[in-house]
Amino acid sequence: MAESVAEDRERARVATGDELAALVHHPSADVLLSLLENPALDETHLCLLLERKDLPGEVLEELGKRKALLKSYRVKRAICFHPRGPRLLTMRLIRDLYLMDLVQLILSPGVPAELKRNSEEQLLARLAQIPLGQKVTLARRGPARVAGMLLAEGHPQVLAVVLDNPYLTEAQILRVLSREKLPASVVPAILRHRKWSISYNVRIALLRQPAAPLAAILAFLPQLTLSDLRELAAPGIVPENLRRYIQAEVQRRVRSGSLPKGPSAS
Repeated sequence: MAESVAEDRERARVATGDELAALVHHPSADVLLSLLENPALDETHLCLLLERKDLPGEVLEELGKRKALLKSYRVKRAICFHPRGPRLLTMRLIRDLYLMDLVQLILSPGVPAELKRNSEEQLLARLAQIPLGQKVTLARRGPARVAGMLLAEGHPQVLAVVLDNPYLTEAQILRVLSREKLPASVVPAILRHRKWSISYNVRIALLRQPAAPLAAILAFLPQLTLSDLRELAAPGIVPENLRRYIQAEVQRRVRSGSLPKGPSAS
């Protein structure tokens, strides 16, 4: 057996054509390491090799040390998506990934959490330079943090799709609404949205948001709990004109002993 592996290692260094393609599937890590020394090994062979989910980690490590083999974008992408991709290598290579490949990596199941976070950071760092058309695509399919950043930018064409993004979370909406300054288009877009406008927590955040139009948010008061109303009625929480309406609602509840109707949606 050892002699057979030794022979296959020698073959791996010089094989071409069909023999080289067959050796890509060899079970021995030693043979695969020898294969990396073969000058006939090209992008197609490397991508076939990287399709192997059982590819030994030491082969991936060695591949990462060979700059000549990493010139191919397809190879770099395949390493980033490989379930055994070495941590430091993939962290370095994600900087070279195209925008939508980063998105796919972030949303792929099984990708390590640290790699997803770093990929998101890469996306967020590029947002300012991304053309509008790509921002619209990201708004439709991007992960939650990216969707939240795009929402905060407030571009009308982006707002039209980002609020329907299936990955956008209430936490990201609340984070955006907690900002002191927002583009004028953001708050009205959230107020009009069929899903987010009926979220209880989003309504609380809209009441705290200075840019929210008074006429629209007064309708929320009857649905709030008395404890939330009292909290909002404290000095400095909401604009003074809104605070007077909240105080009046609290007094009405206390006098009548009435309970709120409850939020339209949790």
